[in-house]
Amino acid sequence: MNALIVIVHIIVCVILIMAVLLQSGKAADLAGAFGGTGSQTEFGTRGSASMLSKVTTGAAILFMLTSLGLYILSAKGTSSVVSGGSAPAKTAAAAVNPAPKKEAPAAQQPAGQAEQQKPAPTGTETKK
Repeated sequence: MNALIVIVHIIVCVILIMAVLLQSGKAADLAGAFGGTGSQTEFGTRGSASMLSKVTTGAAILFMLTSLGLYILSAKGTSSVVSGGSAPAKTAAAAVNPAPKKEAPAAQQPAGQAEQQKPAPTGTETKK
């Protein structure tokens, strides 16, 4: 199913590229080259659509539908990398030579450990 949509998508892409490149611009006459408006109006009606513009519209719609279909199919078949994995095992080098632990300053230690340390003397205390 996925391969069929990819093939249709590629064919639609080629048709869309060819249809867009074969169309003439809005001001393709000689007056449009020098800034004139020519025979076409800027914001008026365009008349009947040509066969090439109908092909472009159809190819654009098919392109969007096949793109959406490919997106939906690609999301169904995959799973997250993290969801099925386990935590990495510790290497033997880390187990043999563990990193030395640094003592945290008193302000960063938990409340229970901060009470165990004695405060430094301030010099204002009297000796008995």
